[in-house]
Amino acid sequence: MILSVSNLSHGFGDRAIYSNVSFRLLKGEHIGLIGANGEGKSTFFSIITGKLMPDAGTVEWAKNVRVGYLDQHAVLTPGMTIRDTLNSAFEFLYDIENQINDIYAQMGDVSEEKMNELLEEVGSLQELLESHDFYNIDVKVEEVARAMGLTDIGLDRDVTELSGGQRTKILLAKLLLEKPDILLLDEPTNYLDTNHIEWLKRYLNEYENAFILISHDVPFLNSVVNLIYHVENAEITRYVGDYNKFLEGYEMKKMQLEAAYKKQQQEIAELKDFVARNKARVATRNMAMSRQKKLDSMEVIELAPERIKPEFQFKEARAAGRYIFQTKDLVTGYDGVALSKPFNLTLERGEKVVFKGANGIGKTTLLKSILGLIPCVSGKVELGDYLYTGYFEQELTNPGNRTCIDEMWTEFPSMVQYEIRAALAKCGLTTRHIESQVRVLSGGEQAKVRLCKLMNRETNVLLLDEPTNHLDVDAKEELKRALTEYRGTIVLICHEPDFYESFATKVVDVSEYSLLA
Repeated sequence: MILSVSNLSHGFGDRAIYSNVSFRLLKGEHIGLIGANGEGKSTFFSIITGKLMPDAGTVEWAKNVRVGYLDQHAVLTPGMTIRDTLNSAFEFLYDIENQINDIYAQMGDVSEEKMNELLEEVGSLQELLESHDFYNIDVKVEEVARAMGLTDIGLDRDVTELSGGQRTKILLAKLLLEKPDILLLDEPTNYLDTNHIEWLKRYLNEYENAFILISHDVPFLNSVVNLIYHVENAEITRYVGDYNKFLEGYEMKKMQLEAAYKKQQQEIAELKDFVARNKARVATRNMAMSRQKKLDSMEVIELAPERIKPEFQFKEARAAGRYIFQTKDLVTGYDGVALSKPFNLTLERGEKVVFKGANGIGKTTLLKSILGLIPCVSGKVELGDYLYTGYFEQELTNPGNRTCIDEMWTEFPSMVQYEIRAALAKCGLTTRHIESQVRVLSGGEQAKVRLCKLMNRETNVLLLDEPTNHLDVDAKEELKRALTEYRGTIVLICHEPDFYESFATKVVDVSEYSLLA
């Protein structure tokens, strides 16, 4: 057994995240850890990696297990290049090399017996370096960097200059180079483009060691996992098979529980009725007491509270003019450096267009250039008349210590607290979430706050940069429905065809215009 978690309990304030949970990980198991936003999946990773101490219970790893953790909130060190970051995957090997050099330095003046001891130690350390292919590190770095599309970016670029997707790829590439005994992957497909998701699928299918994967990407889960652990109502339940098998088992279990609950409730009602009618009569008092004892000792079945499902509805402004925007020989870029060839693109009222293409080729830059948030290198964008735009950014700008209520009030100062609470609750957020600081919420909960802000502004054009990242399955389905019904115009950046294919009127491959493709 690689990992054993026993009787784990943990909570925040008066809310239980886990209650007496047990979990095990065996060699070669490929596990999907699933559940709605805010159920505690990332918290579970924090607990098993020792970043967070549980309130009760034990976490035991097998001896000498090396764990690799891809954190959805991980950050890269400013000033380091991509190559530096990837090379840092072999830090433990460089430490061993330093140990060898220190031992050689000691050999100048030692006895023969000590010399033999030191030579034996050097031999063991040297074997360790060779078994990890230490002398081919540069080749391995190039190989993984090429597979993840990082060589196209340039391995000597500073990591702070990169997009969210490029940063995710670097963290993932570093993790794969480390070759740990177990991988912990927290939403690894967020920001990854289709090609690299396919590459990661192949890698994980061929991966001999165990991994635990948090993901809301159902096709991805179905293609790589053989076990599902479902987090709900402070419990973790194990299901054998992929996500589809889990759904079958979950629905069956739910139906069985509901049937047992109805049967028991009927029995309780009958027992209570008998006791009420017969406890006062001498002839039947003993029978009534017997029924009361049965009632008192009965283990009452409780149905889990219905999870709050979000309801998304975008307020619509008056109709825009015929043309939303037209580009004339537009060249996009930053600080005068071109990222695209000159191109012409027209969007008309009511169209729902998707920008697709690999990470880092300029999709977000194109969106920001259209909005006028960054200047074009050359050419121009002509915006249409009567535009009321709503913009969902790929990454959350620093919310400081603001609560969800404060975050809404900054945008809608005329709303009363009741209206703000009702709007946030409609997006699937509980009272606890609503009163929390935005920065402590999960990625999915933060996305719901941002969608709430967007929904409460009248718009006729929505510009959405990767809105499905972090959203759970229910929220994605509801967002898809809301965007399908929206009568305005949509410009969407997304890597999930399953999400947009049913409503998109046009798909634009940005790589056709990009100089980075």
